[in-house]
Amino acid sequence: MTWNDRFLDIFDRSVKRYQSGDKDFTGYYTAADSALLAEIGYKPREFFDFVEDFCEEGSPSASTSLLVAAARRDYFQVVMKGKPGEKELTRDDIPTFGDEMDGIAYLPRILAKAKAKLRGELDPDLMYGCGGDRAFLQRNGDRHMADFLRQVWAADGDDAKVLAWIRS
Repeated sequence: MTWNDRFLDIFDRSVKRYQSGDKDFTGYYTAADSALLAEIGYKPREFFDFVEDFCEEGSPSASTSLLVAAARRDYFQVVMKGKPGEKELTRDDIPTFGDEMDGIAYLPRILAKAKAKLRGELDPDLMYGCGGDRAFLQRNGDRHMADFLRQVWAADGDDAKVLAWIRS
């Protein structure tokens, strides 16, 4: 079984558990599940946030969650050489909802979250792909969350490149 099939299996099992009323994700994962999450650079809560939003809001789907995880996994393996990030970005460290970049509200916030997502450095209380992120991406060209992550990666710190992509 490849990692993506295992990821989707964990996602499906977690959705069933959540829908049955068990919302304590700390008991969701087997040792093999935890090993897979570590292998792709994911934290247990980070994975759970996608399950919870899917169950509560119908989005992001399992396939979107997988594509976001693939971008994170690729970055983790290629750029970070499989070593976890050393920092953790908290709510106090990111721009506010109203902060703007070149007149586009929320762009600085989602950029900061995307960079931290790629590095695996989001505080458990922050989620890349939350409802606010999804709304921003929909309003700005109906962009996919995984595509945004890959654009941020490709821009290599040059936020003007991401801005140009959003404006295109």
